[in-house]
Amino acid sequence: MEKQFKRTLITTALPYANGPVHIGHLAGVYVPADIYARYLRLKGEEVLMIGGSDEHGVPITIRAKKEGVSPQDVVDRFHGIIKQSFEDFGITFDIYSRTTSQTHKQVASDFFRKLYDKGEFLEKTSEQYYDEEAKQFLADRYITGTCPHCKNEHAYGDQCEACGTSLNPTDLIAPKSTISGSVPVMKETKHWYLPLDKHEPFLRKWILEDHKEWKSNVYGQCKSWLDMGLQPRAVSRDLDWGIPVPVEGAEGKVLYVWFDAPIGYISNTKELLPDSWETWWKDPETKILHFIGKDNIVFHCIVFPAMLKAEGSFCLPENVPANEFLNLEGDKISTSRNWAVWLHEYLIDMPGKQDVLRYVLTANAPETKDNDFTWKDFQARNNNELVAILGNFINRALVLTEKYFEGKVPVAGELTDYDLATLKDFANVKADVERLLDTFHFRDAQKEAMNLARIGNKYLADTEPWKLAKTDMERVGTILNISLQIAANLAIAFEPFLPFSMDKLNKMLNVEPLGWDRLGATDLLSAGHQLGKSALLFEKIEDSVIEAQVQRLFDTKKANEEADYKANPIRTNIEFDDFTKLDIRVGTVLECTKVPKADKLLQFKIDDGLETRTIVSGIAKFYNPEELVGKQVCFVANLAPRKLKGIVSEGMILSAENNDGTLAVISPNKNVKPGSEVK
Repeated sequence: MEKQFKRTLITTALPYANGPVHIGHLAGVYVPADIYARYLRLKGEEVLMIGGSDEHGVPITIRAKKEGVSPQDVVDRFHGIIKQSFEDFGITFDIYSRTTSQTHKQVASDFFRKLYDKGEFLEKTSEQYYDEEAKQFLADRYITGTCPHCKNEHAYGDQCEACGTSLNPTDLIAPKSTISGSVPVMKETKHWYLPLDKHEPFLRKWILEDHKEWKSNVYGQCKSWLDMGLQPRAVSRDLDWGIPVPVEGAEGKVLYVWFDAPIGYISNTKELLPDSWETWWKDPETKILHFIGKDNIVFHCIVFPAMLKAEGSFCLPENVPANEFLNLEGDKISTSRNWAVWLHEYLIDMPGKQDVLRYVLTANAPETKDNDFTWKDFQARNNNELVAILGNFINRALVLTEKYFEGKVPVAGELTDYDLATLKDFANVKADVERLLDTFHFRDAQKEAMNLARIGNKYLADTEPWKLAKTDMERVGTILNISLQIAANLAIAFEPFLPFSMDKLNKMLNVEPLGWDRLGATDLLSAGHQLGKSALLFEKIEDSVIEAQVQRLFDTKKANEEADYKANPIRTNIEFDDFTKLDIRVGTVLECTKVPKADKLLQFKIDDGLETRTIVSGIAKFYNPEELVGKQVCFVANLAPRKLKGIVSEGMILSAENNDGTLAVISPNKNVKPGSEVK
C-alpha cells in the first residue's frame, strides 16, 4: 500500500549565480516543479516549493576576478536577474532565497558542526599546489599547464579541454598559477571528508530495494555509482569565498559548495518558517521531492541523503524526479558560448508569451532522455496546437454564445446519443491527468489536457451549430452549453501548465478558478450565467519572428567559430619527417567500460591487428561504453605507455572536437583490417 503523507515539500535545484537562467533550466527543473506544486495546491493539499541561488564556489571567484569586482557583486547581480526571470514565468516559489544569507550561513555551519562533533568526518592531510606569491592554495581551475597527452599548453588542473582527458593538477607539465602566473609549490593542507563508503550499505538498500519506482534514468545512474563503490568526499576546500569551516585550525578553509548548497533547501525553509520549519524536514508525514537535472542526481540521491542520515534527525527524500538535458537546435546548450535562449531576453522578443514557452518546453520535456528545442517546432506547436486547437475551440464556443445568446450560457435541452458520447469522452480526464502528474509524466499529462480541447473541436465541427441556428435554436443552445462546459473544464485542466492563459480564460468565462475537484463535471457553468468578453487566447507566430531568432543563433555560432579559430589557430608547420614519426592505426573496439571512480574516463580493449591493447580515453561524457563496442577507431600506436587511474594506457584514441567542446571519435568510413595504418 502506498504511503500517505500530510504535506509535500518540493525543492528545486539551486541555479548557479554566475549567469542568467535559460530554457534548459526551465525545461529540466522549474516548469515541472511548478506544474506539480500548482497541481497539489489546486487539490487543496499542503505544499511548499523552496528555491534559491547557489552563490559559492570557484567559478564565481573566477568571474569576479575577470570582471574586476567582488564575488558578492557577481552573485547580487545574477541572483536578481534569476529571481525576476522565475517570477516572469510564473514559477510559484513560496520562497526564493540564496546561500549568502545569514540564515543559510548559520544553518550550514551548525550542520557541519553537528557532524563534526559526532565524529562523522575523516580528517586527511594531503599535498596540494600553493601559490606563494598570492599566498593561497589553488583550486584545480586556477592551475594551467601542458597536457601530458595532447601537449595542449592551456590545459586546466581538472581537464584538458583540447583532448577531453580528465586530469589531476599534478599531471600537468610546467604548471603555473592563473592568479599570479608564478610556478606553484606543493604544500600540505588538511581537509575533512564525508565517508560515503560508510553509508554505502544503507544507500544500496534505500535506493535499489526501497525505491524501484524512481525514474529509470535516476535509478540507473544511482546503481552505476553504487556498483563502482563509493569513496570519501572532501567537504572543505582552501578558498576565501564561501562559508568558513566552523572549527579551530580551519582558517582559510570554507565548506565545499556541493556540501553547502543542498543545505540551502533547509535554510531557505527556515528563513520562510522560522518557527515551524522542522515540521517540513523532520516529520515523517512530510513527502520531500527534489526536482533537479541529471547532472545533480548523485548529489541528491547519494551525497545529500548520506549527509542527512549522518546528521540523524532529518527525513530523506521520497523521490528525485530528475530530467535529462535539453539541447538547442541540435547542439548542447552552452552558457559560456552564448548558445542558449535566455529567459530574460525571451520576453523582450516574445512579450506575453510565457505560456507558449511553458507549453513547448513541457511538450518536449527531456523526462528520460535528452531532447531538442528548435524555433521551428516552437512555432509549429504554437500555431498548430495552442492557436488551432485550444485557442480555436475556446474562441468558437464563446463567440457563438455571444452571437446567438448575448453571451449567456444557454439551457441544455434533451441530449442526443452523440452528446452523451462526447460527455463520456472526457469523464475520465481528471483521473487520467492525476495519474500522470502523480508519477511525474508532465509531458503526457499536458497532452491529455490538450485532448480535451480536441474533443471540443470535433464536437463543434460535427454538430455545426452555425448551420442549425437557422432552424433549431434549442439544439444550438444544447450544443453551446456542452461546449462551454468543456471550455470550463479546460480552464481547470490547463491551470498547472498555462497559468497566465487560464487566468485570462477564467475572466472570459467570468468565473473564479473552479477547483480541481470539479474537473470532469458537466455542470460547471449554470444556464443563464453571463460570460465575460471573448478574446484570442493565443496568436499566430509569423515566419519572420522565427527567422530572426534562428538568425541570432546562426550569428552566435559564426562568432564562436571565428573565436575558436583565433584561439586555436593552425599550428606552426612541421617537417614531413616529423609527421612520419606518428604511427596512426585503425583498431576494432573489443570491450569498453567506464573507469571506476573517474567519471570522464573509458577503458578500451582494442584489436590492433597483432594483439589486444588497452587504451584509456577521456570521452566518457560523450559516449556510452556499449555504443563503442565493435566500432573501428583511429589511435596513435607508438605513444609511450602512461598510467591513468592505475591503468597502463598503450596509445591515444583520436577524436575531433566540436565548437561546443563535445568530442567525436575518428573512424574510417568503411571497415578495414585491424592494424591498418593511417597515411
